[in-house]
Amino acid sequence: FEMPVYKLYYFPLRALGELMRQIFAYAGVDYEDIRVDEEKEWPAFKLQTPFGQMPVLEVDGKQIPQSFAIARYLAKQYGMAGATPFEAAWVDALADQYKDYYGEFRKFWYVLMEFVPGDKDATFEESAKPARDAFYPILVKALKDAGSGFLVGSSVTWVDFLISDHIATVKAELPCFLDAYPELITHVERVQALPAIAAWIARRPVSRV
Repeated sequence: FEMPVYKLYYFPLRALGELMRQIFAYAGVDYEDIRVDEEKEWPAFKLQTPFGQMPVLEVDGKQIPQSFAIARYLAKQYGMAGATPFEAAWVDALADQYKDYYGEFRKFWYVLMEFVPGDKDATFEESAKPARDAFYPILVKALKDAGSGFLVGSSVTWVDFLISDHIATVKAELPCFLDAYPELITHVERVQALPAIAAWIARRPVSRV
């Protein structure tokens, strides 16, 4: 069995690329982490991507677009997609629910990060707070139901990386945002303490998001 040649293309940020990087780190799989300069390289490279977006994973020269499609593909290869079809469906369900949550939460996040202008306090009350209080109890219940310290089943899956990186990023900017959800902070600590993930976090390039 010959290992595929993987190339991951993304901007020099964590954001949508970090999920795949953590999957690779946990699997112990070599890949080329190609960080595309937004001003100098992206306009030309964009024309070569399937959807005009990144991240893109190249597998033996063939491209896969969309972050969740890439994550599922890699997770299935390396045992992080759920131990059964039922577990895999729950991993997907939590990831899809995260998308719904983030669609609302980002209205505030983009203002906080100064990606777009706006009123931080107003968008916090209108978007971030209701999005959090709808989604985070779902995560807390999933952790309780699994009983393993992970969100689904008895071992880590790709949705653990997705959620823990997001919560860690939010907590770094808004420590009080998680006050009512200590279980999610514990989850972050558990995932980030996995030896391969801890080693990756220690060596990865520093970026705010």
